[in-house]
Amino acid sequence: MTSGPTKDVAIIGAGLSGLSLALALHKFNIPSTIYEIRPNTFVQGGAIMLSPNALRVLDSLGVYSRIKDKGYHFETLTFNNANHETTDIYYFGHAQLYGYKALRIYRRILIDELKLMLEVRNIPIKYNTKFSHVISELPDSVSFAFADGTTSNASLLIGADGIHSSVRSYLYPSLSPKYMGSAGMTSAIPTSSLRLPNPSYPLPVTISAKPGAFVIAPQNPQGSTVLIGRQGPFPEQDRTGWSDLYSKKDAIVELFRRDMADWPGVVQSAMENINPDTINLWPYYAVPRLDSWISAAGKVFILGDAAHAVPPTTGQGANQAFEDVYMLALMLRKRASPLSDIPLGQRLDYWQAFRKERVDRILDLTRKMNNKRLPLEEQLKLGPGEVWSGREGDTEQVKWLYGLDLEDVVDRWLCGVGPSADHSVNPV
Repeated sequence: MTSGPTKDVAIIGAGLSGLSLALALHKFNIPSTIYEIRPNTFVQGGAIMLSPNALRVLDSLGVYSRIKDKGYHFETLTFNNANHETTDIYYFGHAQLYGYKALRIYRRILIDELKLMLEVRNIPIKYNTKFSHVISELPDSVSFAFADGTTSNASLLIGADGIHSSVRSYLYPSLSPKYMGSAGMTSAIPTSSLRLPNPSYPLPVTISAKPGAFVIAPQNPQGSTVLIGRQGPFPEQDRTGWSDLYSKKDAIVELFRRDMADWPGVVQSAMENINPDTINLWPYYAVPRLDSWISAAGKVFILGDAAHAVPPTTGQGANQAFEDVYMLALMLRKRASPLSDIPLGQRLDYWQAFRKERVDRILDLTRKMNNKRLPLEEQLKLGPGEVWSGREGDTEQVKWLYGLDLEDVVDRWLCGVGPSADHSVNPV
């Protein structure tokens, strides 16, 4: 593997991972081209939670200032029981400790801003272009083909094409995402339609009752619209089956409202006001832990959901993709110093090792948070420490997650200091 500068990068996928990767590479003077199977008119629905670890990345890329007034800022997610008693507090952000509150924002708003930033920088996105396969990897380049028979080449090929990644199939031809046995249902409704127990009722909130957990989360700047959602067991479908089910909005509404009498009044009011036009069904799939995200020849690799799809419970899926992207760009940057002689393979190995260890820790947190959403009788069957719990003021519990400074991590490694014991913004 060569150690020279990266000349150009081909990115498969124009979602959050691919768009932000192109922007991060541009920051370090690395040209890239994005190839996207869908048309430019495709709209990705729903909203996402952005926590300080991701907002710090987006701030470094000049994105945060463009979106900060276009979403809902908050610091905590409250867990209440059916009697409206607070049982736990989970911190999604903290302005004083980590520099940012959490931001819930519509995915399409963030994608549109990223696209505008790439357009200004003349970074090309080729739509309606379906990646087919890798032709060959050479010491200085990789050749690849598209479904229409055309071919191209680049210094590196990066799969940012999601959980059903086509690029991943080159690394793992027989691997398929594993269905987790459950699906989430969401809808957006006016906050004013909720029968809140009192004017100071905390939002966002997860309400636990006999059937499981129900989420209510504001998602526009004024907090006048909330996402409502629940998850539960559901038989797996093939792609056609999921598509058919998704088209049956009334049937999804009925699933959403099952066990309605077993929920407290605030949840019942949410269910009563479900808007079929905003309803979504999200089957939960996971990617088995992969031995490597990088091809043997080192010219093809994957990141984001293509490498490690994180279930949505902790809201870290997109956040971890942004971490992948920015740390990778830092590792690929051109440096006018002897440090640029560090072989690319060595840099990528450290990137992968650091990211995999961190994702593993997040997956463990996600598993415990998923258990928190189980019906109480199911939670009681689990062993000690298998269900997440947190109290107000317990910000240390997530310091490792939100305090990460990727530039410090990379600079310490490049300067030969090695991984520090604490890569936080505010080590103690």
